[in-house]
Amino acid sequence: MAAQTAPACNSMALRKAARYLGATYDKALAPVGLRSTQFSILQKLSNQGETTITHLADMIAMDRTTLATNLKPLAREGLVTVEHSAADRRARIVALTPDGNARLKAALPLWRAVQVQFEDTFGAEKASQLRTLLDEVLDTGFQPWAE
Repeated sequence: MAAQTAPACNSMALRKAARYLGATYDKALAPVGLRSTQFSILQKLSNQGETTITHLADMIAMDRTTLATNLKPLAREGLVTVEHSAADRRARIVALTPDGNARLKAALPLWRAVQVQFEDTFGAEKASQLRTLLDEVLDTGFQPWAE
């Protein structure tokens, strides 16, 4: 019995590219002890300031449980703080620490080098279009983390 050919899968194509690029950024950021996901969290906190886990999860398109798991090593290393909100004890507030800011500053040149290399290879205009298209994916109406 012959195997049936599946139609092109958007999820598979996206995950392959994400693993490829993610590993490239992870390798570049390794000298400062960060993975690309951790860098993204620190960068978002640097731009946003302290925020709730729920809001941070929404900003980076990640479910709260996965984000909480990703925050644990950052908190252990003293790069972020995670504390209960004084206004709502159910909410937890995440903030970048001075050590987290210093680590982010050390990582930025490594991250920029990968950005430049990718855009030189892939094309700056295509990279910009890719980011725009991927942002548009987030507006398709799916609710993957809705309870």
